Amino acid sequence: MRAVSLHPDVLVVTSAVLHVNCVIVRSDGETFVIDSPVLPEELDALPALVEQAGFPAPSGLLATHGDWDHVLGPLAFPDVALGCAQSTAERLVASPGEPQRGLRAFDEDLYIQRPRPLALGSLQGLPVPGRCELGDGELELHQADGHTLDGMAVLIGWAGVLVPGDYLSAIELPALGAGDTIDAYATTLSRLRPLLDRAQHVVPGHGPVVSPERARELLEQDVVYLEELRRRGAQAQLPDGRSSRQQRKQHAANVAVL
Repeated sequence: MRAVSLHPDVLVVTSAVLHVNCVIVRSDGETFVIDSPVLPEELDALPALVEQAGFPAPSGLLATHGDWDHVLGPLAFPDVALGCAQSTAERLVASPGEPQRGLRAFDEDLYIQRPRPLALGSLQGLPVPGRCELGDGELELHQADGHTLDGMAVLIGWAGVLVPGDYLSAIELPALGAGDTIDAYATTLSRLRPLLDRAQHVVPGHGPVVSPERARELLEQDVVYLEELRRRGAQAQLPDGRSSRQQRKQHAANVAVL
């Protein structure tokens, strides 16, 4: 696990697997944790890392969407409420146990044992688009569906940090799940485009933190890929730097849900 400061009020913690990013943000004596690292030892170390950084103990957790690798915050902070877009809360209520099954499959593949099971507790659905108070600051919440049927991007305006969830990744293709559409994904990219004008750092769900300039390049590459996917299906050309074996598998999965 690696921790980097992007701003006096913002830390990014990157998991050693899946390159998952977790963002820790504070304002006026209050701290939120957005998304989560993955490995048990990383989650166990997260409270001490927050304390060593001089941040207050978290009073809230946020998840950009309901995929299992983004909702593990309660394993690190079991007494802290988990907030998410109303669409994510509805998804998780409609499919009870979905994150737990995803986590169990991941752990079985890598022979990982955890000291306790994942319990999400009482979810707090948040109106999106909307704002979420944090101390004397506000987090902006923007709709971000297309990768999944639910989700939100979080803009930390005073720090110039955009947390878009599983979008704008330098290592992953746009990934469509069952029921998701190219149009929904493209619409979310359109929503993210103006937010880049207000960001100094973009922290995708997976992959390195990028500048807004680099994020714009990735966004435009994603637009081209989605149009190619729509027109050419399996023959669509993959973006430069995102054609690894795993991304070719993802491309095949995208074709399968068209």
